[in-house]
Amino acid sequence: MALLIATPADASAARPGAPGVGDAYFPLAGNGGYDVRHYDLDIRYTPATKAFVGVTSISARAEQALSSFNLDLRGFTVRSITVDGRAAAFTRDGQELTVTPRRDLRRGADFTVVVRYDGTTGQPTDNTDALYGWVSYADGAFVANEPEGASTWYPVNDHQTDKATYDFTITVPDGKTAVANGELVGRRSSRGWTTFKWHARDPMASYLSTASIGDYDLRFSRGPNGLPIIDAVDRDLPDTADDGIARTSSIISYFNDVFGRYPFSSFGAIIDDDEDAGYALETQTRPIYSGAPSESTVAHELAHQWYGNSVSPSLWKDIWLNEGFATYAEWLWEEHNGGTTAAAQFDALYARPDTASLWRNVVADPGATNLFVASVYDKGALTLQALREKIGDRSFFALLKAWYALHRNSDASTGDFIALAEKISRQPLRPFFQTWLYTAGKPVTW
Repeated sequence: MALLIATPADASAARPGAPGVGDAYFPLAGNGGYDVRHYDLDIRYTPATKAFVGVTSISARAEQALSSFNLDLRGFTVRSITVDGRAAAFTRDGQELTVTPRRDLRRGADFTVVVRYDGTTGQPTDNTDALYGWVSYADGAFVANEPEGASTWYPVNDHQTDKATYDFTITVPDGKTAVANGELVGRRSSRGWTTFKWHARDPMASYLSTASIGDYDLRFSRGPNGLPIIDAVDRDLPDTADDGIARTSSIISYFNDVFGRYPFSSFGAIIDDDEDAGYALETQTRPIYSGAPSESTVAHELAHQWYGNSVSPSLWKDIWLNEGFATYAEWLWEEHNGGTTAAAQFDALYARPDTASLWRNVVADPGATNLFVASVYDKGALTLQALREKIGDRSFFALLKAWYALHRNSDASTGDFIALAEKISRQPLRPFFQTWLYTAGKPVTW
């Protein structure tokens, strides 16, 4: 008889990319097998009818030999897809848009995907029934994607571990203003339509992208080190709506000193008159507010540019690295201005009874429907203040700067933070973090 010798599968053989990146909270978010380098979004939107026409061009590199790959896209009618200029076959199953190129893509190959699609938009909600993604209104659209709502308006690898640069070309009826991330690089009007071009040159997670449309006035100024600041304020809001952003430059200067130099090429704000969403989001370079923000909220969203946007959580269970840090930054800003100290903020929150909501969840793994609960924000901030008291100011503030410097324009996990804290402080801190981050309830000793 013949001798059969088992051989390993050919690693170069083309196979489908994974339909998700492996985030347990959102198993189908993102896709495997490729890395997106750049998105070029071309959108025409009519608020009165909610008609949306899109062409998305995606520049990517294959991380494995690909026979097919997935994009995340919800709703819409897909009219055509090309890969490197050749028509590609595609199928759809829920949010998964599976693309089969005419020829397999070899590992390491750069390729370009162009998706043409259209439809009407609505008011999508996340897994907690909160509005997110492309939220349509009669006067425009409020666009805020956290955690995985970018797929409600463009085909995307919708997870923060695949950051990319962006160009936006947004065409709207004359009189409307379209605001996106980065810098405004072009504006022209023709035959009743105005086209706005925005360029975001810094790597960005998809949940931080926006293309908000409304009755905005654009205001241009300069911040520290000549940083361009572009604010968009809804004309329907009162004159005091922009009071909260009045000290933006001062906040940036302070955070530059504490965290390291501001990460991106510009900053600003989008202040909308939408009251239904009821929240703010740290969209990269240009946070969006559903109403007039307070100064502390502005400080919170600005701090996210370092912690959350530049250094993003590897998995959504690590969201305290966003929200706990930004909440603590509010405390630091208040203390810097002669208000309540961070230590006093800690004491006031810690005095809350054992039954208070901030003690309810495990901070470092709150659950997919608890991303925005009090434990993530408040107990996350308490953890940082308790850490500061444990390792001392010198080590603590060195840690904040090192965390940003080491993981800028990338992602990192809670485990990475713990390891860095131990390295900088030269203290064994795992029991401390077990108490504060991995155990529900009110810490008694640490």
